[in-house]
Amino acid sequence: MSLAALPDKPAGVVSEWLRRSTWVDHLLLAIRVAVAALVLVGLAGGIAAGTYTAGNIASFAMFGLTIGSVYALIALGYTMVYGILRMINFAHGDVMMVGSFAGLFAAGALDDVGLLDAAPLLALPLVLLAGMAGGALTSLVIERVAYRPFLHVRSLAPLICAIGLSFVLQYGARGLFGTRIRAYPGFGWMEGNVALFGFAVPIPQLVAFAAAVVVLAGLLAVVRLSPLGRAMRAVAEDRDAAALVGIDVGRTIVATFMIGGAMAGVAGVLYALVFKQITVFMGFFLGVKGFAAAILGGIGNLAGAMLGGLVLGLAEALGPAVLLEGFDIPAPYQLKDVIGYGMLVMILIFRPQGLLGERLAAKRA
Repeated sequence: MSLAALPDKPAGVVSEWLRRSTWVDHLLLAIRVAVAALVLVGLAGGIAAGTYTAGNIASFAMFGLTIGSVYALIALGYTMVYGILRMINFAHGDVMMVGSFAGLFAAGALDDVGLLDAAPLLALPLVLLAGMAGGALTSLVIERVAYRPFLHVRSLAPLICAIGLSFVLQYGARGLFGTRIRAYPGFGWMEGNVALFGFAVPIPQLVAFAAAVVVLAGLLAVVRLSPLGRAMRAVAEDRDAAALVGIDVGRTIVATFMIGGAMAGVAGVLYALVFKQITVFMGFFLGVKGFAAAILGGIGNLAGAMLGGLVLGLAEALGPAVLLEGFDIPAPYQLKDVIGYGMLVMILIFRPQGLLGERLAAKRA
């Protein structure tokens, strides 16, 4: 090929796209250009305004990583169940609420015996274990009631049952605990800030992020290295073939639900440690955020769920400061959900398989 022919290649690609494309493709291209222009204008305006210092931006980013790790833990439950059953557990957000209340009661019991003040470093893992146990047991009940009876039936019945169980958990907790906001007990050593790379970071955020990273790493190790993890991957790939080679499919599904519930329980406790309060209706809102993170990263992909949670958390934390501030919008943090869900809509339009969904499909192919 001669060098003179090289400039014609891009023009040929464009002309071929114009020949094959429809008005829908042109509309989507226009939306892409408009969104990119809005983002660039907002970023330029936010940087030019100089409202926030580098320390403020670093603080926003740390908070985004913290809440994003909580979203990632919730998203893992959605994506694990979907990976095996190809169904969505819409009661998963309320599993997180149950886990947070289990942690609250465990912290209260430890406080009564004086362990919360005498050994706070030991008390925190015990509270996390209580949240994990509460979430795992609740997920076990959901699996037995809403999914086990319909395991070999292709219908919307499991989805409807899960939605019904979500309301049962919400209003059951309302009857037991009331609707008032519950204050979460604090740990003495978690009060105040710590200097990290020259920036002040609240200790609860740092602890929550570190705990989430440890739990996520442990889950990946279980899925990748343990016999249970191999069984889970085999059932996710082909349930019938896994049964033929001797894998107990029912037990694997139960283990998947319980592990996902345990992740949600940890997320509930970490969320409470950061925000210092919980309520019986917190599960629905955070469940939607976790589901959005799972879709954003690629439903059925564990790494995608983690990435989706972190991206969603960072977008909510940094978006109002560096994007909406450029448009002189008053109280931009009231619109943080608009950024998160708007980004989700854009991903669904232009990359419906999620950020890492294509990689997973290619590996399976």
